[in-house]
Amino acid sequence: MSEIRAEIRLATAELRDDIPFFTKTLKMKMDMIYPADDPQVAVFSGHGVRVRVENGASEAPATLRILTEEPDQFAGGERVLIAPNGTRIEIDDLNPPLVMPETEHAFVVRRLKDQAPWVIGRAGMQYRDLVPSRLGGSIIASHIRIPDGGPVPDMVHFHKVGFQLIFCIKGWVDVVYEDQGEPIRLHAGNCFIQPPEIRHRVLFASDNIEVIEIGVPAEHVTEIDHDIELPTPHFRPEREWDGQKFVHHVADTATWTPFRIPGFQSRDTSIAENTKNVAGVHVIHPGDGEVAWATHSADIHFTFVMRGSMTLEGEGKEPYDLEEGDAFVIPPGMKTKYSNASDDLELMEVSLPGIFETALG
Repeated sequence: MSEIRAEIRLATAELRDDIPFFTKTLKMKMDMIYPADDPQVAVFSGHGVRVRVENGASEAPATLRILTEEPDQFAGGERVLIAPNGTRIEIDDLNPPLVMPETEHAFVVRRLKDQAPWVIGRAGMQYRDLVPSRLGGSIIASHIRIPDGGPVPDMVHFHKVGFQLIFCIKGWVDVVYEDQGEPIRLHAGNCFIQPPEIRHRVLFASDNIEVIEIGVPAEHVTEIDHDIELPTPHFRPEREWDGQKFVHHVADTATWTPFRIPGFQSRDTSIAENTKNVAGVHVIHPGDGEVAWATHSADIHFTFVMRGSMTLEGEGKEPYDLEEGDAFVIPPGMKTKYSNASDDLELMEVSLPGIFETALG
């Protein structure tokens, strides 16, 4: 195949002023300049980009972003520069630290029957937003479904995220993960946690699959990895990414124990242990004992109704009758009670941190 190049054209009024700026200040290479007797065009390359600076071109000034691991050591530590031709240069971190917004606590109830239609999102998937306020940007919770299954047009990618959960509630999906062996089929009732920056790819989905996806913080970067091939040759289940391990929780192997609130049982997904208490996930159903009023100390407390029905009572609030597909968020310190639980009720609770205090009464 013949070589193909791409250039971004930038206008200038005086090329001779731009040459030292692009070569010395921005540390780019000059690949071409012509004509020799009166240069009108110069081409520079570096930092993954190729620019053509041309006298008299019609384009308006552009912005060129340069990302580096040591921004304070680049261009004399300046973060914003203006080139002689008017191009704005922004210098930023190649790998900026993950910023966790302060949670804006709120009592949220999101009922399926009250909502607008599903929204078509990435790769034809349908989305419901379960926490529209994002609690100030601290969390995004999405109910995702794919009516027609088959191969998923996905690429190997990763997320720069603090915590991410994929919980399958209907159907199944095949996903392959870095250092976790061959593709894994995630069935209804089971879940994955995707540690920060683990490479993965969604391969195939059943018809009418539905998952709940939780991401913390709400706004996080997804990057495509064009170099790695999955599955990777090594199987390393004990590997950690930013202190977190990959988890594939299988419901059939889990044990039910008394829940932190009387009247219910839960199965622990081991996510608190494997994230070093960043987050916890429990599946809950009715058990023995009288249901009690309770408060919690978690920063984020999200619950999704997977099956059955219940009434959510909140101090100073009208009771909410909830059913399959509904979701709610309870802020710390708010007194609530789960009443009128149907025999088939099943809840999925996500908390940050994974272990927190509960007070009854």
